Amino acid sequence: MLWAVFISKLIFLQPDLMGNQKLNVMEQTVIREMLDERGFIDEPVGPEIKLVEEINRLKKEKNAVILSHYYVESELQDIADFVGDSLGLSQEAAKTKADLIVFVGVHFMAETAKIINPSKKVILPDLKAGCSLADSAPADKFAEFKAQYPDHKVISYINCTAELKTMTDVICTSANALKIVNSFPPEQKLIFAPDKNLGNYINSLTGRDMVLWDGACMVHEKYSLEKIIALMDQYPDAEFIAHPECEKPVLLIANYIGSTTALLNYVEKSPSKKFIVATESGILHQMNKACPNKIFIPAPSIDSTCGCNDCSYMKLNSLQKLYICLKNELPEITLSDEVIQKARIPIFRMLEISK
Repeated sequence: MLWAVFISKLIFLQPDLMGNQKLNVMEQTVIREMLDERGFIDEPVGPEIKLVEEINRLKKEKNAVILSHYYVESELQDIADFVGDSLGLSQEAAKTKADLIVFVGVHFMAETAKIINPSKKVILPDLKAGCSLADSAPADKFAEFKAQYPDHKVISYINCTAELKTMTDVICTSANALKIVNSFPPEQKLIFAPDKNLGNYINSLTGRDMVLWDGACMVHEKYSLEKIIALMDQYPDAEFIAHPECEKPVLLIANYIGSTTALLNYVEKSPSKKFIVATESGILHQMNKACPNKIFIPAPSIDSTCGCNDCSYMKLNSLQKLYICLKNELPEITLSDEVIQKARIPIFRMLEISK
């Protein structure tokens, strides 16, 4: 592997890999190979480096903004300029004045930021931070699916690839899905992709019969209904709250269903003191910060060895990877002009409707 030979040289490339140093063709090839294989620059970081201080210094020096999703590790949420769900992060990306956007989340989120800000550099700590839901809807397969329903408009959940967004009429998030669906007249036939659980939930609220793509989030599909019921029996004074990406049987027993931000807002306002929470465990950090006197219990997984559901992709982000990413301004999210132009249309439709 070329990058294995080259790795020691990274230590001497100052102040950053792509800044004042000029890389030759071989060196650029090595970096590309490393990113393809590892997803990030595997650069040694000495124990003398104070990561939080260096990240804040580099952020100021480069006029960068750090956007973090609720599902990443707590230390990455705490260092961010903005922490939110997909809708909030999209809105923040749309109004940022920063020259450099550092997206601490997963790949489709960084793509969305690039689509919204084509002239800005968007970087992601680890290119391997993907999304099982986005992966469940390959663009070529979805194109074949869509062709079967020529009289249908397409609403796509933001958890999808940039390519799928180009085949979409309006994007939605879990926070605004109901509003987006209701923006279409009742007689308009709709396809909803890629999350069948969210689509089913919206169908139940609206009485519509949207055609659903058969996709799902691996995190929200792993909850154990039996274990949740047992936990509710153990804590009869706790409210059970759930994200609409969960399967229908789980949603049917929930006291409250909402997007990640809606769940956070709900626990702040509810008089209850205990909550069983069925969404990715990263949100518990924000819940504990907002309500330190309340108790939050992660809903159990079908995996008996795990007491909660973590997104393995979100957890690929780390403080060290964030530092290396910001220092070198890599990995960078790149999309073709054609994809950006086509995908912008449904995203900005969503932002306009969500104002």
